[in-house]
Amino acid sequence: MKYNLLIAEDDPDITQLLALYLDNGDYHIFTADNGETALQIAREEKIDVALVDVMMPKMNGYQFIKSIRQNTSFPIIIISAKTMDEDEVLGLNIGADAYIKKPFNPLVVVAQVNAAVRRAYALTSNSSQESSRLIVGDLEFDTEKFLLYKKGELLPMTPAELKIMAVLMKSPERIFTKAQLYECINGDYYENDDNTMMVHISNIRSKIEDHPESPQYIKTIRGLGYKIESKKN
Repeated sequence: MKYNLLIAEDDPDITQLLALYLDNGDYHIFTADNGETALQIAREEKIDVALVDVMMPKMNGYQFIKSIRQNTSFPIIIISAKTMDEDEVLGLNIGADAYIKKPFNPLVVVAQVNAAVRRAYALTSNSSQESSRLIVGDLEFDTEKFLLYKKGELLPMTPAELKIMAVLMKSPERIFTKAQLYECINGDYYENDDNTMMVHISNIRSKIEDHPESPQYIKTIRGLGYKIESKKN
């Protein structure tokens, strides 16, 4: 099966490099050199995963992600020359699943794309073989449609956030390390990914908790990781 990959990058040399490494029979590649074209392609084609630059003309990468996240949930990986922590946090906050800083190793990008596709679509497939509903308190996870509800209301979650919630809700009260949770969404873990996981957890809490500053579902276990409470306090 071929997956549709969108490369949104205004530097033709980088686009050509990425396409060279990713055109391996697994992906049908679409390219865009500005955000508006990328948005049009994403709306007209069934995109399975996207690599998105931040500093593009007409519509930047952040604007593209905000727009496309209104009605899609495919994995998005930012590739950017903006290397400050606040840039990465912003990208993750608006819906990206991972952030790769330029200059990059093309093999790392390939590994990240493969992992994103494997986790997004293999997890959905495997979930259909198990119970189709995971329930914790007021939260209900539909594993067939890969959607999360709270009190019957659909929550606007990114693919990375949904993968984390699927893992936590399958094993209430079990403590997962940051490395274990990161591996469930991206395959590999590095020490500098701690910040990424903390951003994901913070974003999830803002969506599922009545009072995110005093979480009742996802608990931080100091020095160990995170768990989801089977019952709210």
